[in-house]
Amino acid sequence: MGLVFRWLVRIATGLILLILAAVGLVYFLASQSLPTYNKTVEVAGINAPVEIVRDTANVPHILAQTDPDVFFGLGYAHAQDRLWQMTMLRRTVQGRLSEVFGARTVHIDKLLRRLDLYGLAHRSFDVQDDYTKAALQAYAAGVNARLDEINEMALGRGAPEMFLFNAPVSPWQPGDSIAVIKLMALQLSGHLQDEVLRARTSLMLDDPQRLTDVLPDVPGPGIAALPEYAHLFPNLPRFASGTVLPETPLSPISGRGLSGASNAWTAAPSRSASGGTLLANDPHLGFTAPGVWYLARLELAKGGVIGATIPGVPAVMAGRSDRLGWGLTSSYLDDQDVHIEKLNPENPEEYLTPNGHQRFRARPSIIEIKDESPITLTLRWTENGPVLPGTHYDLETITPPGHVASLSWTALSARDTSMTASMALMNAVSVRQAIVIAEDFIAPSQNLSLVDKETIGMKVIGAMPRRDLNNQSRGRIPTPGWLARNRWQGRLPYADNPEFVAPVGGVLGNTNNKVIDRPFPLHVSYEWGDSQRVHRWERLMQSREVHTRDSFIEAQLDTVSFTARSLLPLVGADLWFTGESAPEGTLERQRQIALDLLANWNGEMNEHLPEPLIYAAWLRALQIRLISDELGPLATEFKHVEPLFIERVYRDIEGASVWCDVEQSAPIENCTDMARLALDDALIWISERYGSALESLRWGDAHQATHDHTVLGKVPLLRYFVNIRQSTSGGDNTLLRGRTSGEGPDPFQNVHGAGYRGVYDFADPDSSVFITATGQSGHFLSRYYDDQAQLWRRGEYIPMSLDIGLARAAAVGITLLTPR
Repeated sequence: MGLVFRWLVRIATGLILLILAAVGLVYFLASQSLPTYNKTVEVAGINAPVEIVRDTANVPHILAQTDPDVFFGLGYAHAQDRLWQMTMLRRTVQGRLSEVFGARTVHIDKLLRRLDLYGLAHRSFDVQDDYTKAALQAYAAGVNARLDEINEMALGRGAPEMFLFNAPVSPWQPGDSIAVIKLMALQLSGHLQDEVLRARTSLMLDDPQRLTDVLPDVPGPGIAALPEYAHLFPNLPRFASGTVLPETPLSPISGRGLSGASNAWTAAPSRSASGGTLLANDPHLGFTAPGVWYLARLELAKGGVIGATIPGVPAVMAGRSDRLGWGLTSSYLDDQDVHIEKLNPENPEEYLTPNGHQRFRARPSIIEIKDESPITLTLRWTENGPVLPGTHYDLETITPPGHVASLSWTALSARDTSMTASMALMNAVSVRQAIVIAEDFIAPSQNLSLVDKETIGMKVIGAMPRRDLNNQSRGRIPTPGWLARNRWQGRLPYADNPEFVAPVGGVLGNTNNKVIDRPFPLHVSYEWGDSQRVHRWERLMQSREVHTRDSFIEAQLDTVSFTARSLLPLVGADLWFTGESAPEGTLERQRQIALDLLANWNGEMNEHLPEPLIYAAWLRALQIRLISDELGPLATEFKHVEPLFIERVYRDIEGASVWCDVEQSAPIENCTDMARLALDDALIWISERYGSALESLRWGDAHQATHDHTVLGKVPLLRYFVNIRQSTSGGDNTLLRGRTSGEGPDPFQNVHGAGYRGVYDFADPDSSVFITATGQSGHFLSRYYDDQAQLWRRGEYIPMSLDIGLARAAAVGITLLTPR
């Protein structure tokens, strides 16, 4: 027996030693790709030395004698810290993920091949101005210098992920950077999903008037009635289930409600305590590790520029110089239209146009798939745009037999000068000059917030489609593509893009709210990203006569929900303070405790409080009860609570209280019944998930920010090293926005928010601050992978100074690139 035991001990010890050796080997190999920041490297492609000074937060300050050499340095720094991220962005837009990840990403590759964003980007290189062409070429040379260094010195293939996946990295090309911007346009686009959902919902509803309840317009002057989708395309089923595609975090397609959001506000000197202009900006995107943004400072010939860059792109997309600050928010411009194209029954290679049948523009495309045989696609384009697969966006559910769906979209341009506009913006010296420059911006459309030393402004930038006044749906639902009145007629003049400069009140801002109300076709959009946060912002801005950098920070971090304050009194009107008593441990008692907590709550979505979780679960359960019987299986597509819908129902606007009655039941339920039943649903769900002690609940336990690695984030054990999870405050409708997932077993996970925050004070520009949600490095063994994450979570910032002396004083490394 003793001998057996000794051998078991030896075997267990051997296994432990083998595991430790394997872990040590993996760590050794992975650590080889950690960049060294203190060094001198000879490189090809520069004319004079380039210095990269990394300050204490690992923000590179790049100095050189010429602007192209500065962009060379940025390309080198991006490739040092984010090489895997850059290669994945490029493979995604190329439609080449399946070469690495196999069949699970084929549906993504099919869509990207059909959109041809990569080909359009490379054709767009020729239309850039000379400064931008030189910058793109220098940036690509900088990336490739780092690739050469990795190959020559065997630096662990450049990123630890390269050991796990066979993903060869080809040289970076100038057009690749334009392609990354086009990919961002896809991630920020949402009108296609909205058009399809509106069409599907209209097919489900018996009363077409109820469409404006569940998919409400932001309050304001009304619009003309839409045609019923069933009248445009008869014989479609009321409900058709779409193809369920494999879920993968590598998909660039954002879910409905997650396509983009942001905050930006500015103050003129008259509203600033310091007498200088102020700008605060926090663009909202899906959370990943590493994050989308990378902080950098570029010392250009016309002066220093500092702010947020995107790895793969040689431009500061949101930031400041000594003379100008700029920020971005999603404009929600309606820049996509779905067209239903009628095939020629005699020849399916032709489709109907206003001038008769035309042949599709078609070409084959081969998708290589890891461990499987390649597949050949036939890519087809109409005069309206590319033909999309019915399996995406649920297009098959609203496309009649003998038809296909095509997409008109401003990003599908081979003459896209958005990169030229982005590069020129860094050298602008005034608000007016920046607005003129931004005319070259095509897609994605954004609200560009601007401040110079004396003036503030905001301009909607991006191409606005010119639509016919007689368009059948005004861009709100798919329309017959063979009718001339439904087709685009070019681009509206840039002067038609809304513009606000030097307002009398001295404050400008945007929370993705409705910025203007104009008649179609100058309407900008019928879909807006916010109808709630803007009211809280108005109150914060108007509650002070003058603002400071710190008051702008306070507004960025505000967690009070205007929505909770406005909806709870409506929904619970007949439930508060009923005086009912109930025995401990009963559902009635839990309901009473919940109502008592909510009655004394100020609407603050603080991570340490129980009330936000009770409120969020109640409203979610309420919307599910209200829409499930009318919409059936389609109800699952409404993943987030729509505050305007709940308000319309509980104020009985235009008879909307009819949603409270369950059609399939004999009794007639009222809205008080629905509110009580939904609260019970929420309390049961909470008790099963978090326990029955309501006073001990924490919103932050449910509202975890999910900065997950897009490839390794679901790998057992490894996920604990690569994912960054944080308990967070805020919610769907707070200025400190933490958009919830709305699905799965954890519907309140925080999946979309401010990956970058910046606040700029032009009375003292070097007192400006910024932060990202994760860190500078994409290498999970680096101390800079998540060093900014806890600062970001706590609402802290790092200095945003152009003082090179400060950067040198606490530099964590200085890289000197010298000409070879």
